[in-house]
Amino acid sequence: MFEAPQDVLSVLTIDSGILISLLLMASLLDRTSAPARVLFGLTTAVFILCYAAWRWHDTLPRLEPEPDKLWPYLFFAFEMVAILYTLMSIVILFRFKDRSAEADREETRLSESGAWPAVDIFICTYNEPLDVVEKSIIPALAVDYPNATVWVCDDTRRAWLRDYCEEVGANYVTRPDNEGAKAGNLNNALHHTAGRTNAPIILVLDADFAVAPNILRRSVGLFHDERAAVVQTPQFFFNADPIQHNLMASEAWVDDQRIFFDVFQPAKDAWGCAFCVGTSFLVRRDRVTEMGGFPHDAICEDINLTYSLMRRGYRTHWLNERLSAGLSAEGLPEYITQRTRWCLGTMQVALLKAGPFRGSDYTPLQRLHYLHGVLNWLCKPFIVLMLVAPSIYWFFDMPAFYADYLSFLRYGLPTLFALWTYSGWVSGRRTLPLFMEVTHIMTALAISITLVSAAVRPFGRPFKVTDKGGDRSASLVRWRMATGFGAICLLSAGAIVWSFVSPSGATEISPLDYFNLVWAGVAMLFCFVAFLVCFERPRGAEEFLVEEPVHVRFRGIAYDAVLASLGMGTAQLRIPALPHTIAAGDAVEVLLEPTGWIPARLTGAEAGACAVALAPDHLQRQTLILRLFTRAADPIARTASLRLALRGLITRCFQAA
Repeated sequence: MFEAPQDVLSVLTIDSGILISLLLMASLLDRTSAPARVLFGLTTAVFILCYAAWRWHDTLPRLEPEPDKLWPYLFFAFEMVAILYTLMSIVILFRFKDRSAEADREETRLSESGAWPAVDIFICTYNEPLDVVEKSIIPALAVDYPNATVWVCDDTRRAWLRDYCEEVGANYVTRPDNEGAKAGNLNNALHHTAGRTNAPIILVLDADFAVAPNILRRSVGLFHDERAAVVQTPQFFFNADPIQHNLMASEAWVDDQRIFFDVFQPAKDAWGCAFCVGTSFLVRRDRVTEMGGFPHDAICEDINLTYSLMRRGYRTHWLNERLSAGLSAEGLPEYITQRTRWCLGTMQVALLKAGPFRGSDYTPLQRLHYLHGVLNWLCKPFIVLMLVAPSIYWFFDMPAFYADYLSFLRYGLPTLFALWTYSGWVSGRRTLPLFMEVTHIMTALAISITLVSAAVRPFGRPFKVTDKGGDRSASLVRWRMATGFGAICLLSAGAIVWSFVSPSGATEISPLDYFNLVWAGVAMLFCFVAFLVCFERPRGAEEFLVEEPVHVRFRGIAYDAVLASLGMGTAQLRIPALPHTIAAGDAVEVLLEPTGWIPARLTGAEAGACAVALAPDHLQRQTLILRLFTRAADPIARTASLRLALRGLITRCFQAA
C-alpha cells in the first residue's frame, strides 16, 4: 500500500518541497479567516491521517501474546490517542470567536443608560502571604465601576488579614472549616452576601490576581444574552513560569497556557463550549443559586461549574482581553502540582453521574468537547513511552514500531513539518518545536501517575493549593526530577553506545537500527533540556521595565534620572550626573508619579546606573500596586522567537556547566 522509499536524496527532496509549500501557505493565509483555517487544518489532517494509515499498515508486527509483539501495539494505541486529540483540535480550531466588538457595544449601551448591575467581587484566599493577596485586594477596591463591593473570602481564618481588610476598606468573610475547598469557600460567601448586598453578578478572583480598572465595564454587558451564565476572561501572568525562567527564555517563548487561553478558548466559544478557568470570571448569582451553589463534587470547581450550567441550557462566554494578571506557578513542584490537579479534576468531572459522559441533557457537541479535554491528559503517557522506546529497543531488542529511517523520513517527517507549521500559524506564533515538547515532558510522568491513580481511586483526595509567594532568591535543584530525566538521558546515550559495542549486535547497522539511533538521540536531547529545567534559577524582586524620566534627591539636591525598571520594593535608575560621593547605603528619595517622593536607600552604583531599595509608606505602596499590576504591561513574551529561545537555552547550558 505504501511505497518503500529508494534513497535518501529523493526522500529529502520531496520533504523539502513539502516544507516549502507549507511555509508558503503559512505566509499567504490569514489565520483570522475561517476558510483559511479550514484549508490549512484539512491539509495538516491529511498528512496526519496518511501517517496513521502507514503506521497501521506497515509498521506493526503480527499480534501475538508475547511481550515483544504486544509492546508495539501498546505504543501504537497511545500514539493513536494523541493523533485523535490532534485531529479534534484541528476541527475545533476551524472556528474562532472574538467578543470585543460585542463588549464595545454593550459597554456603550450601559454607559448611556446608567443601568450598571451591582457586582460582588469575591477574592478567594487560602494561605497566601500579604505581599501576594494585597495585589488582588487593592486593585479590586479601585475598580472603575459605580456599584461594586469587595469581599475577601479567607479560608484560613487569619486575624491579620481581617485587620488588613478593615484598614483598606474591604469586607472580610471566613468560615469555621474548609469543607468543599474553594467551592465551599465560594458557597459560604454566596450565602453570606445574599443577606447583605445580594448583587446579581459575582466576579471571582484568586488571591494573586490583580484586575484592570475596566474589567467590569468590559464584561458585565455580555450578560445581555440570557444564555450567558458565566463570562470568562483569560489569565495573564506578570512572572515567567519555572520552565521559561529556568531556560532563560521568558522573553522569547510563550507559556503553554497562552495557547489555551488565546487560541483554544476563543475557538471553543465559537462552538458554544468555552469553559470557566477558576479566576477572573463573572457569574450570575441566580444561575448559581438555581443549581444549589457552586458544585464541589470535583476538585476543579471551574469546569464543573461550566458543565453543571451547560446541562441547564446556559453557556460560558469568553472575552479574550487582558483584564487581569496574576502569579504563574513559580517553582517546578508547584507547576506540576497545578497540572496534576487539573488532570484529576477533569477526570473526576468525567466520572460524575451528572457529568458530560454519564449525565443527561448534554448535546453530542458538548460531550465531544469534554472528550477533547480528557484526551489532552490521556496523551501524556505517550510522551513517556516516546522517551523510553529507543532504550527498550537497544537493551531488550523490542522495537516500538517496525520502520526504517527512510520510511519515517517519507511518511513521518512531512507530518511533523505540517504539524509544526500549522501550530505556529494557527496560534499566531505562540508555539516552538523542542520547547513546547519539553513543556509537556516536564509534567508527562506526574500526569501519567495521576491517571493511573485516578483509575483506581478518582475521588477522596484533598484539594492542593498552588503555593505562591515566599523567598525564591536561592538556587534549587529538584533532585528527584533531575535524576529521572538524567537517567533517561543517560539510558538514551548508553543505548547509542551499546549499539556499537554490543557483543551480540550485528556487524552492520540495519535501517531499523539507524531509525532507533536517531530516535535515541532526539530523546536524549529532550531529556537533557528537561534536566536543565530541574536546576531552578533564583528569582530576584519582580521588576517591570519602565523607561521614564524621574528625579532623585540626595542630600537636598535633586538630580535628573531615568527610571529603567520598577518593583514594589526595588528600582533601577540611570543618573547621568551621579555624585561621586554617593555610596551604597546612602539615603535618597525618588519622585515617582503619581506616588510622590518615596524614601529609598542605594544598594549599588556603577557607571551612572544605580539600584535602590524603596521604602514606601502604606498609601504609597497601594499606589505602586495600582501602577504596576493594573496596567497592560506584558513582561512575558506574547509571541515566540526560536532564535532568542535557542540563545537563552545555549546560555543556560554553559551556566549549568
